[in-house]
Amino acid sequence: MKYSVLSGFLAVTLFASGGVMAQPTVQAGFSPEGSALQLVLNTIVTAQQSIRLMGYSFTSPEVTRALIQAKQRGIDVRVVLDWKANSAKGSSGVAAMNLLANAGIPVRTVSQFKIMHDKVIITDGRNVETGSFNYSRAAANSNSENALVIRDYPALADTYLKHWQSRWEMGRDWLTTY
Repeated sequence: MKYSVLSGFLAVTLFASGGVMAQPTVQAGFSPEGSALQLVLNTIVTAQQSIRLMGYSFTSPEVTRALIQAKQRGIDVRVVLDWKANSAKGSSGVAAMNLLANAGIPVRTVSQFKIMHDKVIITDGRNVETGSFNYSRAAANSNSENALVIRDYPALADTYLKHWQSRWEMGRDWLTTY
């Protein structure tokens, strides 16, 4: 029922906008069952031009590896993360951010909020992954989480890109510690 309500909302929104575009598709995944992480990774792997990620906790080796591989494929990858959740000396967050930065991926951290709790990936200016799923081991293996991917919905992606850009602009460049 929830899926059909969301699909109906997307259809009405597209019809009302008067634009002709591909029909958006929606997929949901959950953890710890494994489908949330698979949706996140698929979102990254299928990107053809750009990836913009913003997140709170960032410790997932799988997500880190997928972003680096995307960069190596020529995808424009940029990441903005919560400073407090990822910057403790010797933490997995620091290690993950260092790996990204050392691979040539621009990383910025934001400290202006109590927490920057966004968990979003925008790809190719048309696809959005969001939900409760942190890009972390705990989210994939221990927590009850969800991930939602909306594909082929440029207006929604643009809304998220504007939000991403506002956080990017207030962020500070992450300088690797090794």
